[in-house]
Amino acid sequence: MAETSQLDQPIVRYSPSTGPRSPHVWGIYEPDTGSIQYVCADPSTRKAALIDVVLDFDPASFSTSTRSMERVLDLVAEQNLKVEWILDTHPHADHAMASAQLRERTGARTGIGEKVADIAKLWRGFYNMPDAFDVTRDFDRLFADGDTFQIGDLEVQVMLSPGHTLGSITYVCGDAAFVHDTFMQPDSGTSRADFPGGSSSDLWDSLQAILSLPGSTRLFIGHDYGTDNRDQPEWETTVDTHRRKNIHVGGDVTKAEFLKTRDDRDATLGLPDRMLAVLQINLRGGRLPETADDGERYLKIPLNRFGNVG
Repeated sequence: MAETSQLDQPIVRYSPSTGPRSPHVWGIYEPDTGSIQYVCADPSTRKAALIDVVLDFDPASFSTSTRSMERVLDLVAEQNLKVEWILDTHPHADHAMASAQLRERTGARTGIGEKVADIAKLWRGFYNMPDAFDVTRDFDRLFADGDTFQIGDLEVQVMLSPGHTLGSITYVCGDAAFVHDTFMQPDSGTSRADFPGGSSSDLWDSLQAILSLPGSTRLFIGHDYGTDNRDQPEWETTVDTHRRKNIHVGGDVTKAEFLKTRDDRDATLGLPDRMLAVLQINLRGGRLPETADDGERYLKIPLNRFGNVG
């Protein structure tokens, strides 16, 4: 990367409404994990949803901070927005979610896909924590495929988009779709599908469902890490651009070709360095574990469970 790389800097970009029933969207790039956090707002009512906001987590010291969350809330204040929803697309493996802290600060409702209950069941086994992760307590709304809800006067439709996880969902608000860890940018292809509960075949089906949206739909992805030829983060393109140019699924790529590309690539990847820690936070809706009798909080990490990954 060039010395002027922007991949290590927090960046905010604004994507304005394109007309009636179209939201304003701000993307806030978090450089430590390459995550993009979103503010989706109704232009007429100024009501907004915060999507996939990061709770900062240091994998060396296991310390947390709200630095990234504060940047999002500062933007909300600057734009005179009222937070109506705090949304996550899935229980993230590479960063902790700030949903619980945001709910406490804003009073807004939290939401995630209903299949988070199945993901929680899966990970209770990995952690040997049979009573952990009460998702009905820690999330205010568990969305099913096809559910709709409002951000101000704008309608949002929920699409189940499994593959990266078994319960990932996409939020479609007018001509904006928040597609999380399905697509990357066209020059990077697609997201991995090898985590427990993941499936490259399911991911293909989810990608095709997203590509069936109108060609002008703005697609907002969950992560960007740049490429050998691009040293600044990007996160917005259109359905039409992905149909034509995505290096994994664009053009005439077949499902069989995609599965080989995706599975071969996934076989070279190790676990994200935060994964086994942050999933215990994210499956609690962003809540930290309860304090122990010494007043401290602890995470439980399995040893040698995932040594064959990567």
